[in-house]
Amino acid sequence: MKIHRINPCKRWSDITVFNGIATFTEVADSDTSADINGQVQQIFEQAEASLALIDSDKTRILAVTIYITDFANFDGLNEIWDSWFLDGTAPSRACVKAELVDPNLLVEMTFTAAAGEKYQS
Repeated sequence: MKIHRINPCKRWSDITVFNGIATFTEVADSDTSADINGQVQQIFEQAEASLALIDSDKTRILAVTIYITDFANFDGLNEIWDSWFLDGTAPSRACVKAELVDPNLLVEMTFTAAAGEKYQS
């Protein structure tokens, strides 16, 4: 089966798809000075754009691993999380406290999602 790599470069691909399952990671790209709510909102906006590239949407997200730098931001993260997912569509998730490379980043998320038909093989 083919491995689809979206926007590959030397260090990473923006999205990797194998057998209809996509994986990609998002961090706040436009404003790293934003608070947790702003950074999570940016991540979700970017995730929607990434999902669109593979003919998918947020209802097809299977799992998310969340890397958060400070659990004091956990409630803010959950507030945006709960409002972004439609009832009954929240994926499985793990939340890990981690130090990120850029100290301005408060959160990073790795998504696993079902891709559209053209990525099934």
